[in-house]
Amino acid sequence: MARSTFDYYSTREPGSLLGRTRSVGDASPRAFPGSGAPASEDRYEAITLKNFETVPQLRRLPYELRRDIRVVGSVLPFKSNRYVVEELIDWDRIPEDPMFQLTFPQREMLEPEHYARIAALIDAGASPRELKATADGIRYALNPHPAGQVDHNVPMLEGHPLPGMQHKYRETALFFPSQGQTCHAYCSYCFRWPQFVGLEGQKFAMKEAELLTRYVQQHPELTDILFTGGDPLVMRTSLLRSYIEPLLEPGVAPNLRTIRVGSKALAYWPQRFVTDDDADDLLRLFERVVASGRQLAYMAHFNHWAELEHPLATRALARVRETGAVVRTQTPIVRHVNADPGVLARMWQGQVQRGAVPYYLFVARDTGAHRYFELPLLDCWRVFRRAYQQLSGLARTVRGPVMSATPGKVQVLGAARAGGERVIALRFLQGRNPDWVGRPFFAKYDAEATWLDGLRPAFGEQEFFYEPELRELLSTPGSPWSRTSAQGRVVDA
Repeated sequence: MARSTFDYYSTREPGSLLGRTRSVGDASPRAFPGSGAPASEDRYEAITLKNFETVPQLRRLPYELRRDIRVVGSVLPFKSNRYVVEELIDWDRIPEDPMFQLTFPQREMLEPEHYARIAALIDAGASPRELKATADGIRYALNPHPAGQVDHNVPMLEGHPLPGMQHKYRETALFFPSQGQTCHAYCSYCFRWPQFVGLEGQKFAMKEAELLTRYVQQHPELTDILFTGGDPLVMRTSLLRSYIEPLLEPGVAPNLRTIRVGSKALAYWPQRFVTDDDADDLLRLFERVVASGRQLAYMAHFNHWAELEHPLATRALARVRETGAVVRTQTPIVRHVNADPGVLARMWQGQVQRGAVPYYLFVARDTGAHRYFELPLLDCWRVFRRAYQQLSGLARTVRGPVMSATPGKVQVLGAARAGGERVIALRFLQGRNPDWVGRPFFAKYDAEATWLDGLRPAFGEQEFFYEPELRELLSTPGSPWSRTSAQGRVVDA
């Protein structure tokens, strides 16, 4: 029998990994800074507050930087791994290196008074309980769940809330498998940071695959399920299969057209698709989804081209595509990491070259350390526009900059002049009411606004067109889909 793709890639190849380039705006190639051992041979090893000072690269950092990691990492989640540290970070360019900024806490991520409070407790030898209590107080001040995730997106099944799901848009529901609520490494900007710090009542998770299946069956408007987290690909394939395969049985969910998997694993742990002991099983599960007649949409998170251009990541992405999955990519625009037209253009061009589809450039959400990462909306638009100008048509599938806000996904179309007034043009790409989608609207010109709630309507209007209906949709706790028809229009409760 001929060897399959899986058999071929199960044979590990010797040799070091070379050929990477580095840093924001830098286009000069250089070798990956690995230890010389093939990254594909490594076993996963997390790096956290408990062990980071034993890592040689980190032991060489100045004391002040190591102290910052410990202080800030006591409030915001921190986890990296050996692959990120040894293969993706340029330790000659610390602390400016984008991958270091992306995965290691920085002092300015906390307000000065918050930093001083935690540092004083650490210096005084405070107990873990006391440290957590103070950290939790700071965490609750950082808007842990923006855009109505807890109050308005949790759906109901037969009168009971499903805290491991969100159903904000008509066609798509999010599912948070309880075993997938961590990641191979944490992005320091992550808007789901409360999932990882043990903040009481702030975690989405659900174990019951049967409830997911029943919810899909009772909601014929649903066509897409997004498995998310955390990262669902931290789970063993057997666990992921227990959630996905019931949805694929003939006649069970004929309305379901797409299974989406949101994951950062291609960037932070590409071994998951190449050399992990159940890598082949995972890819066979992807093939099973495709064979059922549905699309397997792998929603890949890449923030910088350094993650993409590593040979192991390229190899892993090829394996995913060979299952018949479509790989779509997304990132927020993040100051200190990728807020540069050249960086974004190079990343999107590289994705198309490898067969992936650039999908979204988001605005970093207004939560956690967002003040460290955010840019004004018009700056986001200018960076996006200059990057977009460098792309061929095949890469212009990317849409941005986009705010995933309470009413929906709002794209910033840019600055303009209309009716004798300087304005910011916007439109909905997705909305709680599908009738909002595609409708342009205008805000007063504001060079400093960083989020939708900082904008004000243009032309003397008192509120944006969607706001009266949004108040009505949100007036009752739970998902608006418990109170709307399949067409997304409000009906009598």
